[in-house]
Amino acid sequence: MSASTAEQALRRLELTVTRRLDGLLHGAHQGLLPGAGSEAGDSRVYVPGEDDVRRMDWNVTARTTVPHVRDLIADRELETWALADLSPSMDFGTAGTDKRDLVISAVGAIGFLSSRLGDRFGALVMHDEFIHRMPARTGRPALYGLLHSLMDAPRGAAVPDPPDLAEGIEVLAATRRRRGMRLIVSDFLDARPELDPDAERPWERPVRRLAARHQVLAVEVIDPRELELPDVGRVAFTDPETGKVREVHLTPKVRQAYAEAAELQREGTRRALRRAGIAHLVLRTDRDWVFDVAQFVLRQRRMSHVARRAHGKVT
Repeated sequence: MSASTAEQALRRLELTVTRRLDGLLHGAHQGLLPGAGSEAGDSRVYVPGEDDVRRMDWNVTARTTVPHVRDLIADRELETWALADLSPSMDFGTAGTDKRDLVISAVGAIGFLSSRLGDRFGALVMHDEFIHRMPARTGRPALYGLLHSLMDAPRGAAVPDPPDLAEGIEVLAATRRRRGMRLIVSDFLDARPELDPDAERPWERPVRRLAARHQVLAVEVIDPRELELPDVGRVAFTDPETGKVREVHLTPKVRQAYAEAAELQREGTRRALRRAGIAHLVLRTDRDWVFDVAQFVLRQRRMSHVARRAHGKVT
């Protein structure tokens, strides 16, 4: 991709984020995922059924004899790190875009939203046999440089011992200990697919350890041809991770078995991320990714609001 073409693509991405996501997703320093901050703010009168008693300000309550709670101020100058999977399996797409382009769009969207708030944004990139580190910096020029690097990265090649997702998440967890947001953008496809939905995935424990300290969002990138195969007869399939080629006759029985196996694999991913307690967003190459991101955030915030109210009623 030429420099001018890449620049135009990034400008369109920033404009899309600004027009369709920024005003919708951001209020008083709110990010993609809802959650209270960590800095203590002002005290106010306790509202039964809405406030968490764990935030009770006992000093003010004792002085005034009226129950007070202390609000939390959303964190400022946070540091967001993204793990971008640019392995060969991401160089695939049969709909409006490639999975690789969706990865860059997802990283760019969150990067632009973070930069508009003054937060630092960095990335780890899984590409070929390396995990490349791009330091966290503030500002639009730094983010443009990061996204240019992602767009200019050559197509992934089959290498003998590439890093897997579990290794990438381990590096992500060790990159920066300070609490912040962590983004994982991948197709979550393992070299040896596990079709038992309840079985532990190789990357599940690293994700749990990461979520114990950081706010984590997992973005799963999918192409429709990974879910079901077309009725086209004999086809030569190439494994992008190993380069092996195999011819398969796509009979109705084979296509049905493939669709069932794909659904089991995706269900296993959903359950593993749910067990880890992290947010899970699915982006597809045949859908409007901006609409899906917006719907996901609004749904997360509604769920968070309902959970807070339910917790207040129980306590």
